[in-house]
Amino acid sequence: MDDPDGTWREQRQRAVRAHAAAADARRAAEHAEAAELVAAFVAEATRRGLRPARLTALGYDGRSRYRTRLRGWYLDRARTRAVGVDGRFYLLTVPSSLRARLLGAEPSPSAAPLVVGEGGRDGESIPLRALLNRRLADGDDGR
Repeated sequence: MDDPDGTWREQRQRAVRAHAAAADARRAAEHAEAAELVAAFVAEATRRGLRPARLTALGYDGRSRYRTRLRGWYLDRARTRAVGVDGRFYLLTVPSSLRARLLGAEPSPSAAPLVVGEGGRDGESIPLRALLNRRLADGDDGR
């Protein structure tokens, strides 16, 4: 395939950049929608009087739990996903370490997905809206 002036290559590179930009825009829109759902959850949980819990983080090894400074509501039974009182979404898994054992872990907030567990094993994904509604319905029993 001769392309002496590189026209085909330039067109292909432009198409790849446009596709990547569209994917980034779609991801940003999904994260913005998920952030709105999380903020609405915090407002409704507060309105209903759901008591936030002191959140703990699970070590990557799956054996250790570490204290955190975070307060919020766990979203799953495994206590690996939560919404903080600050209105942010947290994945509560951290590297295992002596420092975390002594001083506590500091999980960083994550961009909330619109579908939690997407790409995981079959049957383990759930729309964020449904997960948040289920947590609200559980009341303080979901602690």
